[in-house]
Amino acid sequence: MRTSIVAGNWKMNGNLKANAELIAKILKEASRYDGIEVLVCPPAVYTAQVSDLLEGSVVAVGAQNASAFGKGAYTGEVSLSMLAEFGVRHVILGHSERRALFAESDEQVAQKSQAVCDAGMVPIVCVGETLEEREAGKTLEVVSRQLKTVLESIPVEALAEVVVAYEPVWAIGTGKTATPEQAQEVHAALRALVAEVDADAASRMRILYGGSVNAENASQLFAKPDIDGGLVGGASLKANEFIAICGAAAGAKVTG
Repeated sequence: MRTSIVAGNWKMNGNLKANAELIAKILKEASRYDGIEVLVCPPAVYTAQVSDLLEGSVVAVGAQNASAFGKGAYTGEVSLSMLAEFGVRHVILGHSERRALFAESDEQVAQKSQAVCDAGMVPIVCVGETLEEREAGKTLEVVSRQLKTVLESIPVEALAEVVVAYEPVWAIGTGKTATPEQAQEVHAALRALVAEVDADAASRMRILYGGSVNAENASQLFAKPDIDGGLVGGASLKANEFIAICGAAAGAKVTG
């Protein structure tokens, strides 16, 4: 059975006081996270603080992005080796906001994914379609193109450790959510795509759903056979919501 993951993407939110309060509340419910992986991904400037607050706990610290370059004249970038010094092992890559607002291409996401794997870390590769692409019936075409570019860059032996997150762009921060059936269809297609490269890796790879995941819809989403947890945006900034989502992921694995 695949171990579910719930990852909180704080995006560009937080401050020292609010971070400490949020982490304290999340850690109070640590017993609810049995059998799953839980991580929070703060803005890079708070990595050290959050890493210290989580030290010795079952919750890990992750990153929202990273440079494909090791070091050098890359003003404003953060390297994987820097993140690793603070215990970061998971790195979100290719989020739709990075693609849309900062013009990250499929090729750049693939380059970063390869760098993360080479560093012995775990990429959380985001894929997803816009509303226009879904309405045009291009969902599977779009997400397959995005994932294929990454699959072509990563050694086969590293594939099983890669995490994929399906995040329909039209559902991110909008309050709209793909139905469990819509999400399952895409997740199954993504797993089948990986199976074309390596069937064993496909069966072991975790594929997360993201896009307005909340305490109310998490259980139904996570009950689907190919949905292995969630990449959580806004709800990860609300302790009670995030804790409930983690509990739903843990419950899905117990009952699934």
